[in-house]
Amino acid sequence: MTGEARPLDLAGAAALLRAGGIVAYPTETFYGLGALWHRREALQRLAAAKLRPAGKPLPLLCADRAQLAEVAGPLPPAAERLAARFWPGPLTLVLPAAAGVPEEITAGTATVGARIPGCALARALASAAGGALVSTSANPSGGPPPRRAGELAPEILAAIDGVLDGGATPGGLPSTVVALGRDGPALVRAGVIPWDAVQGALRDPH
Repeated sequence: MTGEARPLDLAGAAALLRAGGIVAYPTETFYGLGALWHRREALQRLAAAKLRPAGKPLPLLCADRAQLAEVAGPLPPAAERLAARFWPGPLTLVLPAAAGVPEEITAGTATVGARIPGCALARALASAAGGALVSTSANPSGGPPPRRAGELAPEILAAIDGVLDGGATPGGLPSTVVALGRDGPALVRAGVIPWDAVQGALRDPH
């Protein structure tokens, strides 16, 4: 890959991802940086592009439950309840990682953060690429996440391979991140979906 971002349509972005490239693309919150979950060289380049601290997990975005099953184990009942209520949408669940998920994704935690996003274009990209995508915000670590392709920082554009421009994203808060461990659900990061709504969905028997 050249590391020179160029405008791409959906088919071109998917082909570039399959070839081991990195693409900026819209989600239901902000623009994210994507690489296929099993392309380790692309994952390493992506972490370097964001100046991301070592040992920090990379979240994933899945087109559907079949892609989720490739990167995570079977959903526990609590996760099933939350997925039924909030997916597709901005809720990331921290789940046991499936065998073969690389260290760049898990950061040694044996878990993976994944969601099925509310953005139809993001789901279509993961589907066309043929696998779950990294979904980390398209900004240098510590910088503001971009709502538009035109807001991507020059250092990000220089380090990635292409941009799928889907127009302006809603912005606002990021996805809510919830871990589902043996001690019950825990809020990892506050976001679009309020913690009260998550807890309410877990209490609802239906």
